[in-house]
Amino acid sequence: MKIKPHWQILLSLVLATLMGLLFRGMGKEPGIATDFVNGVIMTCEVVGKLFLNLLKMIIVPLVVSSVIAGITSLHGVKGFGRLLGKTTGFYAVTSLLAICLGLVLVNVIQPGLSDGVPNETVRAAFDNHEATDEEKAKVENAKSEGDSQKSFFAQLSGFFLRMVPTNVASAAAVNGQMLGLIFFSILFAVAMTRLPLRQVSPLRDFFVSLNDVMIVLTQAIMALAPIGIYALIVPVVYKTGGELYLALGKYFFTVLLALGLHLFVVMPLVIKILAGVNPLDHFRAMRTALLTAFSTASSSATLPVTMRCIQDNAGVSKSTASFTLPLGATVNMDGTALYECVAVIFVAQVMGVDMPLVAQFMVVISALLTSVGVAGIPSASLVAIMIILTSSNIPGAETAVIALLAVDRLLDMSRTAVNVFGDSCCALVIAKSEGEKVLQG
Repeated sequence: MKIKPHWQILLSLVLATLMGLLFRGMGKEPGIATDFVNGVIMTCEVVGKLFLNLLKMIIVPLVVSSVIAGITSLHGVKGFGRLLGKTTGFYAVTSLLAICLGLVLVNVIQPGLSDGVPNETVRAAFDNHEATDEEKAKVENAKSEGDSQKSFFAQLSGFFLRMVPTNVASAAAVNGQMLGLIFFSILFAVAMTRLPLRQVSPLRDFFVSLNDVMIVLTQAIMALAPIGIYALIVPVVYKTGGELYLALGKYFFTVLLALGLHLFVVMPLVIKILAGVNPLDHFRAMRTALLTAFSTASSSATLPVTMRCIQDNAGVSKSTASFTLPLGATVNMDGTALYECVAVIFVAQVMGVDMPLVAQFMVVISALLTSVGVAGIPSASLVAIMIILTSSNIPGAETAVIALLAVDRLLDMSRTAVNVFGDSCCALVIAKSEGEKVLQG
């Protein structure tokens, strides 16, 4: 009996967690066991990296072919404009809902305070945490980029500059910024719709065929998902220490609670009200994509899986999915925006910085702006958090971010799943509004 893909992935997650915990116990004392554990961990890191690279390898041709094929099938610029308006409106509203939810919870729970005053235990954890060379490099890069985007205008202009890069291939392939690639693909597709059909038909057929080939390639790569995901999770569980998690437990709980409420309450209500779809049916349709997103912590790497699930399991048309999902993987970061807001207010509480309503509103706007176009890779929101902390004049930003980075992996995995589910909800709602027969509630 063949095991379904989502069960294979779930089994990989469980086995990888158990193996990581076992290795943590074996690797404490020097000796043969430690050498064996280190060898296995290094092998897993290589295999996991290869799996991620395979997924990332197909992103650019998949996005280009799907966006162009999708727009050229919309029968002109009018159909495209209608779809663009609905999609951007949905993403803006749901991202704002997520940020406001995070803002409310972090102010109610107050994870950075103890009896109304800054939590000295957490402050000590910030100061005493010994950063690894990798963490220092990430924070240094984030700091240098954050220094260039301190003001609101700089953040806004940075968004438009990312949208119109000087080199499309470099922006997408080297810097991980898909926004410029999608913008170019949209312009290219719209230009195609302005030409006579007989003149542009061969080019359109080429992109449609390319998209079909990329889907077949995605299916082949996903056959390796259980192995790749197992290899990704084992090193994460093995390297994650418990001490800092205990010190930051209240913060951890606040973020996970906010993400959980958005994933299991807010978005299900949205698709139930706007699409008339049973949320449980949609969760079942998207379970493989959600597990992949959680395992890889990369919405970009999960994009091929998301597109496959939304079309094969939820019944969304290729034209709708190929426009809404690549755009969503770039601009719709509900979980990331929520996390940024909670993280910034938490650091302000720990550092004893009073943030009135106006200052918190600016954090909301900054989180919304910086989450748009953030690279869909692990820990990419680090740059956004550094930008907001710097622009809000909160002291100790660098020390705080290093400590948060040490416990970020699980939160990163969780918010990526929220991001991907939000993208799929948008595709479902837009498809329903366009008269498509999707999941019925």
